[in-house]
Amino acid sequence: MSDAYERERQNNTRLSELSAKVSALRGVTVDIYDNARDQAVIDNTSDTFSSMSTSLKGSAGRLGRMAASGNKVAIFKLSGIIIGIVLVLWFLWGLFV
Repeated sequence: MSDAYERERQNNTRLSELSAKVSALRGVTVDIYDNARDQAVIDNTSDTFSSMSTSLKGSAGRLGRMAASGNKVAIFKLSGIIIGIVLVLWFLWGLFV
């Protein structure tokens, strides 16, 4: 009877150890999944900013060509956009400082 009790106690101890290892493995798996998901978000954000940068460069080039053509309306539009951007940046600077 004592031998059976000792085996049962050893089995319970081993079961507790195995449960702790499974919990640790589950935690590592969740951490890996979260890290991979974060990396996908970073890649997507990088692609978005790259696309926005290309679009912004194209728009700036078109505005420059339009202003270089000597069209007064185009020059006023370009100066208005530049003044608007400066005002927005100045306002944002005031909010964060």
